[in-house]
Amino acid sequence: MHLLDWIMVSAYFVLMVVIGLWSHSRVNTVSDFFTAGGKMPWWLAGISHHMSGYSAVLFVAYAGVAYTDGITVYFWGMASIGIGVGIGSWLFAARWNRLRSKLGVSSPLEYLAKRFNVPTQQALAWSGSLLKIFDIAAKWFAVATILNVFAGVPYTWGIIITGSITLIYCTVGGLWADALTDFGQFVIQAIAAIVMLWVVLDRLGGVSGLWTVWGDLPPAHLNPTTSKFTTVVLLVYVLVKTLEYNGGMWNLAQRYMAAPNTFEARRSARLSSILYLVWPLVMMFPMFAAPLLIPDISNPNNAYAIMTTTFLPPGLVGLVLAGIFSHTMAMVSSDANAISAVITRDMMPVLWKKARSFTESQGLLAARVSTVVFVVLTMAVATQAEKLGGVLGIVVLWVAALMGPISVPLLLGMLPAFRRSGSRAALISWAGGLIAYAIAYYGYNATLAVTVSTPILVSLALFIGLGYLMPERKTTTDEIIDTIDRDDDLTSSKSRDGTTVPA
Repeated sequence: MHLLDWIMVSAYFVLMVVIGLWSHSRVNTVSDFFTAGGKMPWWLAGISHHMSGYSAVLFVAYAGVAYTDGITVYFWGMASIGIGVGIGSWLFAARWNRLRSKLGVSSPLEYLAKRFNVPTQQALAWSGSLLKIFDIAAKWFAVATILNVFAGVPYTWGIIITGSITLIYCTVGGLWADALTDFGQFVIQAIAAIVMLWVVLDRLGGVSGLWTVWGDLPPAHLNPTTSKFTTVVLLVYVLVKTLEYNGGMWNLAQRYMAAPNTFEARRSARLSSILYLVWPLVMMFPMFAAPLLIPDISNPNNAYAIMTTTFLPPGLVGLVLAGIFSHTMAMVSSDANAISAVITRDMMPVLWKKARSFTESQGLLAARVSTVVFVVLTMAVATQAEKLGGVLGIVVLWVAALMGPISVPLLLGMLPAFRRSGSRAALISWAGGLIAYAIAYYGYNATLAVTVSTPILVSLALFIGLGYLMPERKTTTDEIIDTIDRDDDLTSSKSRDGTTVPA
């Protein structure tokens, strides 16, 4: 890369650290660190939710699918999230917010100990934390791949550089730093995406390339589904993403919890949903057009990076690279904050009695130490990502398949319709989903559709079925569900300007 590109990337890293240090002054309590004290405006929570939901995997693994298969990657990879978050704006966003405002919950798993029991909480905490280690490791490896193609930086050093910068600001500033850097990253990424789109359209003959390109691509590239990414995969992904992006991916639940009230929590979810449906089309258009501009490349995963280094002048390459960094750093920092919340609020008090009586300063220290340990561990695993199935293998086959069994008790446990499903249903559905995945993937070497759909469908069937066949109705369960089901006046909540809006 040119010196101007390195200046651009370095300036981006410095900006992220400065935001993190500035955010440090706003973090005085554990609640500030994990949920921004419930003071985050809806637009910031929505943009942060959006930015925290995807990473450099988009520019590596998804770009590779766009190169070989076309628009199908948008439908199961992005539109499914937009639909899922839209569903969550109605079903889950307000309930997450009430968990914080009414029950004082700071961790997404904190309510599970009372809703089910401590063993259920711990099972989900440990298995979810382990899964996120591999998920984030895949994100580090993806951004290291980009840096390697752009500048020839060795993979290990790419992981160390991006991981260390992220570690500084997310450890110092907590959720406020995550959200504010998410916003800065969104702006940088937007400029970079528009620049890339403009350059690609110029190569295609102008703005008309937006509609003429489709006639020049192979006809199969225009199909929403393929023999591998079938209609079943698409439908299952909508179900998986509805659970994953509304709390199953713990960091995203924190955005709903951080909003001042239920009205703004829902507004933030709707903003994120719209962004997921629209903005990826801007970012992914160059990926769809790549087969025409750089045909016959040996590794499709490098398509976006090759176009950037080939078509953009010095300075703009660094801008696009900073935009790619922004996605991974946004997701990882928010994930680290959520995992730290789970470790500090849910796991440590069970393992260590002293943690149950931490002062605010001790709790903050524990939160920051656990963040450091978690991020360093993900960086270590990232160096072995290729041996674990590569980026797409981890993200699609591991995370998408295993998120369901973890999410089902966590999310459905909030809803009145499933109040009869207790700890037995939660644990059996969690274990049954994991066993179903092991049988499908390792026992039968099943197709992608079967591997992704089996765990979540088994978990759903067990959780719902056991609730009806062997109900475990408890007073504490009813109290929690009724508390988070609606606002105090039963019919309305107050927006920030004091107007009454539907609950």
